[in-house]
Amino acid sequence: MTHTSRRLPGGKALAIVALATLAACGGGGGGSSPTPTTLTTSPPPPEPTPTEPAVSFVEGVFEPASTFKDQCEAPRSGVDIEGNAFPDEAGSLLEELFWLRSWTNETYLWNDQVEDRDPSTFDDRLDYFAVLKTDATTASGEDLDDFHFSEPTDEFLERRNSAASSGYGASIVAFSTSVPRDYRIRYTEPDSPASDVVNGLVNFPRGARILEVDGVDLVNGGSTQAEIDILNAGLFPATAGETHTFVIQDAGSTSSRTVTLISEDIAQQPVNRFSTIDTSTGKVGYILFNTFSPFSSEADIANAITAMKTEGVSDLVLDLRYNGGGLLAVAAQLGYMIAGDAQTAGKTFELLQFNDDAGNVNPVTGERNDPIPFIDTGIGFSLADGTPLDSLDLSRVFILSTAGTCSASEAVINGLRGIDVEIILIGDITCGKPYGFYPTDNCGETYYTIQFRGVNEKNFGDYSDGFVPMNSTFNFGERVSGCIVPDDYNNELGDPAEGLLAAALQYREDGSCPVASATQQTAPQTVYIGSSRFQVGTTFLTQEEDILANNRDMRMPK
Repeated sequence: MTHTSRRLPGGKALAIVALATLAACGGGGGGSSPTPTTLTTSPPPPEPTPTEPAVSFVEGVFEPASTFKDQCEAPRSGVDIEGNAFPDEAGSLLEELFWLRSWTNETYLWNDQVEDRDPSTFDDRLDYFAVLKTDATTASGEDLDDFHFSEPTDEFLERRNSAASSGYGASIVAFSTSVPRDYRIRYTEPDSPASDVVNGLVNFPRGARILEVDGVDLVNGGSTQAEIDILNAGLFPATAGETHTFVIQDAGSTSSRTVTLISEDIAQQPVNRFSTIDTSTGKVGYILFNTFSPFSSEADIANAITAMKTEGVSDLVLDLRYNGGGLLAVAAQLGYMIAGDAQTAGKTFELLQFNDDAGNVNPVTGERNDPIPFIDTGIGFSLADGTPLDSLDLSRVFILSTAGTCSASEAVINGLRGIDVEIILIGDITCGKPYGFYPTDNCGETYYTIQFRGVNEKNFGDYSDGFVPMNSTFNFGERVSGCIVPDDYNNELGDPAEGLLAAALQYREDGSCPVASATQQTAPQTVYIGSSRFQVGTTFLTQEEDILANNRDMRMPK
């Protein structure tokens, strides 16, 4: 994975102001005349030539990062979009680099694997940051640290404070990004233009292939930048109220149809849908849970679990196939709601493990590093603080997964395994991200460096190659019960005939996997729109935004 950063120019001048005072006195007596006193003022000394601060590199010796924090080559003035005054002071590029060096040494998870390089040999802060990471790989050969990047702080703040995004409420994937392109609908948001029913047909049903956008051929066209722009503008409308026309081909159909949609401002629904399935051996609950963020995820998943409890389900299929992560606190709540009091009382859901120098202190916040428990009440995101949570008291849970099952979703798997709740994984290998970071601003750039790993009650968190269904041919990762099953785009999510859900129901009945399911599937591609990239996107997110969406979000209610 390649991450990009942008650079901010700047310059500096140091000034030392000297203040000199001169006192004079005179006297008199008798009848004599006073003696005149002549006052003279010496010119001030010349202002010294600006020099770099008195800091030098000694290998293995690190000043506290606070020594250099907010000492900026190009200090900002005023306030940010949240109304907070910029903390910047006049400084230098060298001080920014020394801050990066010390901050990495204090907070980076693998600080003992970072080569200590002299900051004075670099003339760009992002080039220096790029080398402040481990070069180690996982057992499968992947980079151990695959999440090291930065972005301008103003862009980070704009995204954090943005409202719902304009669109149709459809998630799109690409099975082929080159001609002939194959772009399909992955899922739609409830009560959105994409999920509306017109003349008895859903506008954008799961698995439908997009053939044209506003008259431009998406499959074989797009040979000019103008056509690419039309395709992207139609797929990702900039504002609400735009009208765009699509030609689609429904899954399993040989004919096409035309769909016209008007964009709206749409926020993602954390719980996309839930239902109960009657079987001869009891009721099975199904929940499609797509994100642990935004804050409405707390109430959404709690309401879904309450509905499952009311229905009296004896098993739960938790569909996390597209859940990239979010709030770790909500993951801890979900772990409790699945397992209940008896299995979670006094147990650790996740402990953040920092570098060896940190001891029992979070080196980022300075607070004591206490374990995160299984949380049995609302904590104030979207449920009132102290609201009791219902639980299903299950000893096992079926989890539907793909390579997009990441971060906080994996924390649920790991946390429950830590208290011996059986995980049965149906689908594909998870993304393998037991790590997290705290976005940190310095001098207008927000940096992301891995600062902790999450471990469970058994002190286990080594799944950087993902959780792997037992019958997979992949020779790495952490194996769990379950089956490799390809994502099924021919049936709607939640339909008992849909491939992953059908496999979970089969495994529940007889412990078997579908025939010929042991081969790892090829995942569809995510395509990011870039300002100068000659391509059609599948998401309006940048690559950095996508990574952030997959991070363990450590926020708690204010």
